[in-house]
Amino acid sequence: MTAVRSGSTPASGPRTHEERSAPRTPQPPRRAGERTGARRAAGPPAARRLRRSLLHLVLGVVAALYLSPLLYMLTTSLKTRGEAGATEPRWIPDPFTLDAYRHVLGSTDSPVMQWFLNSLLAATAHAALVLATATPAAYALARMDFRGRGVIFAGVVATLFVPPVILLVPNFLIVNELAWVDTLPAIVVPAAAGAFGVFFLRQFFLTLPGELEEAAEIDGCNRWQIFVRVVLPLARPALVTLALLSFLTNWNDFLWPLYVLLSPESLTLPAGLANFQGANNIRYDLLMAGAVIASVPVLLLYVVAQRWVIEGVSRSGLKG
Repeated sequence: MTAVRSGSTPASGPRTHEERSAPRTPQPPRRAGERTGARRAAGPPAARRLRRSLLHLVLGVVAALYLSPLLYMLTTSLKTRGEAGATEPRWIPDPFTLDAYRHVLGSTDSPVMQWFLNSLLAATAHAALVLATATPAAYALARMDFRGRGVIFAGVVATLFVPPVILLVPNFLIVNELAWVDTLPAIVVPAAAGAFGVFFLRQFFLTLPGELEEAAEIDGCNRWQIFVRVVLPLARPALVTLALLSFLTNWNDFLWPLYVLLSPESLTLPAGLANFQGANNIRYDLLMAGAVIASVPVLLLYVVAQRWVIEGVSRSGLKG
């Protein structure tokens, strides 16, 4: 019998003359530290689980730091007046009560629900108007070739460096000439044609493959049909992201509504809550209840649209 050489695998049958005479392929030397698949599968999972656990711990601590003010705001709104103003704050109300919400929502001197509806209507209209103005402008600057395109885009981007406070007086004079003072169009229209929306959508449109538009053009689509039927469906993440950012910007705007909204019934929620705070500066339960009411729509919008927001920001090339 032929002895099996060390390190070789015995064949299932007798070897032929050709197999014995064939030259053996030299095996490359194994590098130092190289592991087999079995060893690699047996060792690192414990280290990976440890790293994953540490990462989750760090993320949990960071999330707790960010969420703790919101949680304390919520619990304070559920406390009694005496417990909310106590020198030793407590996280868990004892007892739970909705008196602060009843007082805020039922107040005649401070129409919080009217402010809420004004803010909701103004922010929604503002977001829709931003999409209507920024989308065609961004598409033209990204996908259409015409003379002066670079100069126009540079001028649009340059306006991003202008401090918004400088525009308060010019915008007020324009709004006053249009007889929009103390009306909702005064806080919807002036900032609707901002440069950020054009820049944001242009960056997204640049990532779309041009072959799709060429194929649609071969099929007989004109420029408008390509824009509506091909580009806009693909740009849904960016459009949702811009709509959400525009909604939040208008919802949280505080200074401009104070300039152009005069009557208490016309105020938006941030400006109205500022007046409400001045009238109830020691009623922390009422102030926290108003803050919770102002925060709920924003949190719900983000929970619903977070998938499109992440995709839109990642594909547009913007990072936080």
